[in-house]
Amino acid sequence: MKKILIALATAGLGLSGALVAGPATADARRAPEYTPPTPQWAQCEDLPAGIECAMVEVPMDHRRPNGQKIKIAVSRKKATDTAHYQGALLFNPGGPGGSGLAYPSIMGARLGDELAAQYDLIGFDPRGVGASEPSLSCDPHYSDPVRPDYVPADLTEELAWAKRARGYATACGEKYGALLKHMTTVDAANDMDLIRKALGQRQISYVGYSYGTYLGATYATLFPNRVRRLVLDSIVNPERIWYGHNLDQNQAFEARAKDFFAWTAKYDSTYHLGTTAADVEKAYYAARAKLKATPAEDRVGPDELDDTFLAGGYLKTRWPRLADALSRYVTAGDAAPLVSTFGVYGDSSGDDNTLAAYSAVECTDARWPRQWAAWHLDWWRSYRTAPFLTWGNAWFNAQCAYWPVRATHQQRIDGRGIQNALFFQDTKDAATPYQGGVEMHRLFPASRLVVMDGGGNHGLTGRGDACVDDIWKAYLTDGTLPAGRPGPDVHCAPFPDPVPPSVSATFKSAAPQPSDDWVPGER
Repeated sequence: MKKILIALATAGLGLSGALVAGPATADARRAPEYTPPTPQWAQCEDLPAGIECAMVEVPMDHRRPNGQKIKIAVSRKKATDTAHYQGALLFNPGGPGGSGLAYPSIMGARLGDELAAQYDLIGFDPRGVGASEPSLSCDPHYSDPVRPDYVPADLTEELAWAKRARGYATACGEKYGALLKHMTTVDAANDMDLIRKALGQRQISYVGYSYGTYLGATYATLFPNRVRRLVLDSIVNPERIWYGHNLDQNQAFEARAKDFFAWTAKYDSTYHLGTTAADVEKAYYAARAKLKATPAEDRVGPDELDDTFLAGGYLKTRWPRLADALSRYVTAGDAAPLVSTFGVYGDSSGDDNTLAAYSAVECTDARWPRQWAAWHLDWWRSYRTAPFLTWGNAWFNAQCAYWPVRATHQQRIDGRGIQNALFFQDTKDAATPYQGGVEMHRLFPASRLVVMDGGGNHGLTGRGDACVDDIWKAYLTDGTLPAGRPGPDVHCAPFPDPVPPSVSATFKSAAPQPSDDWVPGER
């Protein structure tokens, strides 16, 4: 180990200054008063009729409202039930970096026509994302396949990946300069309040998923009197922003990967990958090694395989397709289903807007270790117990070690000013591990926490589960909350595991299955 640390220091990646920041300041960074120009609404391109889009002009630096402006893309579907009008309901899908413009259409269907008609349904692309201006892109081909193996074989390969990440950070700094100082969640929350103003609303309601829960909690901390109703689903742990959160993810995704391996083994008569979870896991890593030697169709190497199967950690209805693709590759040498599935779940080549916006937010929200030696120690420690995601997650975030802007402030979450809020969390959620729901519930004393026990899906509301949706819709209809109890306030049974198509004709569950059309916060 001593020789490795010496090598890291020699490479300019040593230990000094490697510790994460100490306690963050507790002040709420509210912006000076500013009123955006009246937005000009028009039918959105590529969205259903009746959904309008506009740009809301906001200060790049909210502390200087008369300075340079940027534009936030906003969409809306206006309420049609004026007799029961409930104001504006904003949505954020997570990420950070997720586009929300389509959400008036997506969430309108999930709420149901009667409830959706009572709200102005509002989507938006946060600063730097999608149709907002500017839309960040540092190196659009950074994620093109086939990339170097996520798992470094030795220190040389590890430092080569670190150098690659540093190059990405440098490219972002060269392209966006001063903007990167103003890409935090606090900045996005201030943008949300200007969207509220532009809509002419005294208060807003909000539904946030994944990272969107942290954005919503930040908004509620800064502007508690502007919150009418607050729903947070699949909750980020506000005490682990962001380095610790990513380390926590490694363990949670490892558990879900093992659940997937066990499920596949249960249907060995269909997939022929082994009768135990250990058999299937061995087959997966053997396929990974084979793809490292010879990528499938020059598209799917080991990293691309990992990114594809990561999708199963978000939503288990994807397991049959993933198991089938792995089976056909392992048992018949047929790579076509694997390549096709990568195209659906894992391919982000040619467009790095999500990665660029994700990086710009997370790297400046809170301090990260600035020397590679700290990462080296933490991530190899994580890899020993969580090999499935650890190094892929490290390289998705490693640019934060070299980000050209250092965090100067971390917003503490304080929900004591919110009189009611409704939270949802799955005990086996991999992307936002369960403790996040527990911590956020603690910080919002007037909230209610609804827990799905062992479902393992990311994003619970609007997926057809009566236990979840009845509570969600009652709250958004008239503010009704379930009774408060110690710990979680409500427990819901999980969605059942999926059944392979080959046996579903003889075995069907009466319980609903979550749809596979949308997963919040997915990268």
